[in-house]
Amino acid sequence: MPDKHWEDVVVRPVLSEKTWRGMEEGRYTFEVAPGAGKAEIRAAVEGLFGVKVLRVRVMNRPGKPRRTRMDRRHGRTRSERRAIVQLAPGHKIDLVG
Repeated sequence: MPDKHWEDVVVRPVLSEKTWRGMEEGRYTFEVAPGAGKAEIRAAVEGLFGVKVLRVRVMNRPGKPRRTRMDRRHGRTRSERRAIVQLAPGHKIDLVG
């Protein structure tokens, strides 16, 4: 990763009811940069949090069509790329602390 820093790859953690259940099993969900590959995501999570990553799964979530209330104009919500990272047993990330 010569041209990207770890903070540029991992944008933010995704905290929802579903991701909280995954955290109990060692699966953490992050929003990542649109062009980030699995190897970059693995290196960034291991470097930022000091943990061992077993598996990285990636999904692209397209933006949904929306319209504004008064103008009746059409727009879209933003698209995002998410990564679900499975940590090795015994490793943990403290996202709230």
